[in-house]
Amino acid sequence: MPKPFLGVTQSALGRTWVERCDASQSTIALAIAQTHGVPDILARVLAGRGVGLHETEGFLNPRLRDLMPDPHVLTDMEAAAARLADSVQRNEKVAIFGDYDVDGACSAALLAEYLRACGITYAIHIPDRITEGYGPNVDAIRGLKAQGADILVTVDCGTASIEPLAEAKRLGLDPVVLDHHQAPEQLPEALAIVNPNRQDDLSGLGHLCAAGVVFLFLVALNRTLRTRGFFQRGHEPDLMGSLDLVALATVADVVPLVGLNRAFVRQGLAIMKSRGRVGLAALLDTAGLAGAPEAWHLGYLVGPRINAGGRIGDAALGSRLLLTEDPVQAGQIAAELDRLNRERQAIEVVAVEEAEAQALLALERMPDQPVLVTSSPEWHPGVVGLISARTKERFRRPAFAFTVNADGTATGSGRSVPGVDLGHAVRAAVDAGLAIKGGGHTMAAGVTIRAAEMDRFLAFVTERLNDPVSTMRLNDQFAIDSTLTAAGAQPGLVTALERAGPFGSGQPEPVFVFPQHRLIEAREVGSGGHMRVKLRAGDGSMIGGIAFRAAGQPLGNVLSQAMGNALHVAGTLSIDRWGGHEKAELRIMDAARPE
Repeated sequence: MPKPFLGVTQSALGRTWVERCDASQSTIALAIAQTHGVPDILARVLAGRGVGLHETEGFLNPRLRDLMPDPHVLTDMEAAAARLADSVQRNEKVAIFGDYDVDGACSAALLAEYLRACGITYAIHIPDRITEGYGPNVDAIRGLKAQGADILVTVDCGTASIEPLAEAKRLGLDPVVLDHHQAPEQLPEALAIVNPNRQDDLSGLGHLCAAGVVFLFLVALNRTLRTRGFFQRGHEPDLMGSLDLVALATVADVVPLVGLNRAFVRQGLAIMKSRGRVGLAALLDTAGLAGAPEAWHLGYLVGPRINAGGRIGDAALGSRLLLTEDPVQAGQIAAELDRLNRERQAIEVVAVEEAEAQALLALERMPDQPVLVTSSPEWHPGVVGLISARTKERFRRPAFAFTVNADGTATGSGRSVPGVDLGHAVRAAVDAGLAIKGGGHTMAAGVTIRAAEMDRFLAFVTERLNDPVSTMRLNDQFAIDSTLTAAGAQPGLVTALERAGPFGSGQPEPVFVFPQHRLIEAREVGSGGHMRVKLRAGDGSMIGGIAFRAAGQPLGNVLSQAMGNALHVAGTLSIDRWGGHEKAELRIMDAARPE
């Protein structure tokens, strides 16, 4: 076991602090700093994330052309591209069936935008979360056929939709699936199922979100059309210009920001900076973001607003916003999504309180319960994913939240912790007959069960996940990149560290400890339980910080009780540009009392 950092074995969140860089990585960090001329602290951040001496240049300056695979390494890609190329050349109407989250909206918009540039008519259907549920359904497919569709393409869904795709095939719609969710053994009948997570796919691209898969498909389709001479009379669609959508989906769907995904996000953020997509520009304005967007803005400001349409409003608003070229319409949709997001936040607050009360009761009975399952007939189906996410965050274990429906079923969503594969557990529950339908990926899953079998479902996932959750708890450590003082936390340092980004899932933000800093302010701000703090170093320098959703929680309690005293405070840095002045700000993630 590594030596506890600063001797912290029991932080405010009950974790042991450890240094991210081991001895060998520290040696590599020194070599990176000397060879590549980067600051020592940046070199430690790189080495701590597994970047080697000879990989540093490529990591700091990732080029899409170096990381892009041949799309045909994905199973069925060649057949999918050939069939859509036929559609383009025949001027067929393409039906696009998407999902109601950010990845689904971006995937649908990506494909539609390409078809529009080729002069092809399309129809997008995003299912209503409450009346239709996730994935293709027979009635919607029949409706698309009635609208004159010649082919059906499902994006971010369809891998497990056996009956709906059988109906599509019967109607002559030649179903093509572009998805990334974990796949069952038995796949539906379709002309092509492009999914890096199908069991016979050997591409090694299972970390892509659906929009990433759609982008690779469009590269393959573009190549096929070029080979057939389709573009001889006109310009090819601008695929690189659509990477802003891939970046947004990649961050919002919380897939690992490694390899190709990291290049997608880096390039997409650069494109987003110009605000050329009027829908995204309107949403950024509505969210109050005046500067260049960063990866965390996509996850915390943009994504939730697009998701709000699918959660409690019109599920098609997201894709409509991303495709519109009318600034007036974009402003109207962005305003509506912002309103829905505020409404969603109000609904979520009450539901999360109820879920946490249920979870606390369950843990009183069984403190080592590895999985939490909460439910209520009062919860809106659109917020169960958020409820499970908040429960997971507070209790640091996988969590499911269900809304109980009038027909005796329960619709739920689960969120997991690193090292615990939730999607696989849900697929196993479906195969075992304990769930009506379900699927997902490692960190998130959706599932529908019979409400009367809630306890049996809990018992099943408890047995299934007990060992990986136990392993996670044994290794429940908080990795620290380095120490800093308030005087050392300057905007220039944050800018230098951004070269190692973008940060997100699988690519954690650098975490710094401010040791023995006196807490001179700790107060609750806003309505979300956030706490604003101010720290003073021994030399009198100060830094401000914020602890999100900490009030009344273990972290917030430690901060409140430490007022006027010295504290080790850990967190990540960002630049606060309020009022036209730049200063570094700390996002507090944990704290510990000095021994």
